[in-house]
Amino acid sequence: MSFPETLAIASRNPGKIREVLAICSDWPVGWRTAQDDPDAERWPAVEETGRTYLDNATLKAVAVARALGVPAVADDSGIEVDALGGQPGVISAVYAGEGASDRENLGRLLDAIRDVPAKERTARYRCVALLADPGGKITSAEATCEGMLVLEPRGAGGFGYDPIFVPVGYARTMAELAPAEKDRISHRGRAFRALGDRIRRTKWGRRG
Repeated sequence: MSFPETLAIASRNPGKIREVLAICSDWPVGWRTAQDDPDAERWPAVEETGRTYLDNATLKAVAVARALGVPAVADDSGIEVDALGGQPGVISAVYAGEGASDRENLGRLLDAIRDVPAKERTARYRCVALLADPGGKITSAEATCEGMLVLEPRGAGGFGYDPIFVPVGYARTMAELAPAEKDRISHRGRAFRALGDRIRRTKWGRRG
């Protein structure tokens, strides 16, 4: 094993933190998150100004790793709708504008695909998961989850666009799946498992 002794999760999104901890529950590390840190002000607020998922994941992980002095993991993800030319993509989290809620982003996407025939509402979730150390060394992995979009949101689980995303081979939306089932097939689950495999093959080292 070549995992770092401690890893910080470079996110303030409770849903994302919960998923990362579940997906990576077998990683032999101690986890640090902003929501569990009594000195949360040390965690930088990172503006996601990158043009790609990799850019944004790198910005977040490097900033947190340098601020805390321990390696950090981050991911950036989005939904890509074929009928919209791959949009919203990297701007999925702010599709309805800066500071938009999940509900507002979902509403804008529904408006954009309202007149698209059901068979043409193909889409995918894409995720880049990344580990950075305080010196800027990084390793990353990318994965997707293919699916179709529905016009009526269903399910109370997950977050983001999950209530309208039906994975290939399923009749239920991501928001209707049990958390463990979602993590098994999701873009984030696949990306972090691939990242874990790369970490195992990389000499990150452990203190002591």
